[in-house]
Amino acid sequence: MPITCSGWSFLIWSIPLASLWDRFANLFSIDMGIDLGTCNTLVSIRGQGIVLNEPSVVAVRKGTNQVLYNGQAVGWVAKDMLGKTPGAITAIRPLKDGVISDFEITEAMLHYFISKASGKSRIIGPRVVISVPSGITAVEKRAVFDSAARAGARRTYLCEEPLAAAIGAGMPVTEPTASMIVDIGGGTTEVAVISLGDIAVCESLRVAGDDLDEAIMNHMKKTYNLMIGEQTAERIKIDIGSAAPAGEERSMEVRGRDMISGLPRKTVITSEEVREALSEPVSAIIETVTRVLERTEPELAADLVENGITLAGGGALLRGIATVMQNATGLPVKIADDPLTCVARGTSTFLDNIELLQKTLDHDLDS
Repeated sequence: MPITCSGWSFLIWSIPLASLWDRFANLFSIDMGIDLGTCNTLVSIRGQGIVLNEPSVVAVRKGTNQVLYNGQAVGWVAKDMLGKTPGAITAIRPLKDGVISDFEITEAMLHYFISKASGKSRIIGPRVVISVPSGITAVEKRAVFDSAARAGARRTYLCEEPLAAAIGAGMPVTEPTASMIVDIGGGTTEVAVISLGDIAVCESLRVAGDDLDEAIMNHMKKTYNLMIGEQTAERIKIDIGSAAPAGEERSMEVRGRDMISGLPRKTVITSEEVREALSEPVSAIIETVTRVLERTEPELAADLVENGITLAGGGALLRGIATVMQNATGLPVKIADDPLTCVARGTSTFLDNIELLQKTLDHDLDS
């Protein structure tokens, strides 16, 4: 109601103080989208797009959570240390299978990325949209909310990875037609059928890029009695790995430690044997895609005959994966443009429409 003071009328609108504070804070803070991945973390800022893409790795002093170099040993600096640290230092990947496995280290990593992406210290923290696996539990969600809040986020929203990936891939997710996305990340594979702006059917499989690397490491142990590190396995996967025969077979020299003598040794492996080593995790992904298709409503399944399947995530870059999936499902399969950044680009779209979409996103009520 109007209040009169010294001849002037001031109308006090019934706007909650929290809402007024939010409107004020939005003028002096930024909106940030984070693709919090097991292998890599990508950060986008509203109006600027993707501004940061670094490995999800942190280097700490062994037995403590003290991040080296005054909290700066995160990302590329820390990844270079993987498998090469002395006894007093440990390089840690704080996310496993797409979710937080080490709360304090994740907090330190998020704090570093948020500070680096914003470019300078800000009095008012950013609003943050974080992508999470569709199969995440309530406890795992709370861990993400708490880590983001303690890392400096003013308000945190969660969006499901398959929806973000589909939006980032430019799929017509808001239309009354089926769009199928298979996002093969580092820790999880997200398979979803999307229609009218929401997920109709989905499944989150904790078999993805890390498991491909592990399959190569196990093959080297069993076949050659040779122990190799994660980075070497990843390099093998990228250089000569494939899911289906693709032209001329290739070979590669691999160095590691002999399991019998304990001495350094090298050997040569072929793309054919790497493909055989990768067959088990690849089959698990194909089976998940088939299960999701079996659970899809008939009308949506009919749309997929024409619309097909879109692959996103780093695993989409594995040679022949689209061919194997197409042979198994009988549907056309294509790889999204720049599949590594699809989820991050999807969070950018959420940021551009955050005022409209924030009520539909899972958000932290305590922030």
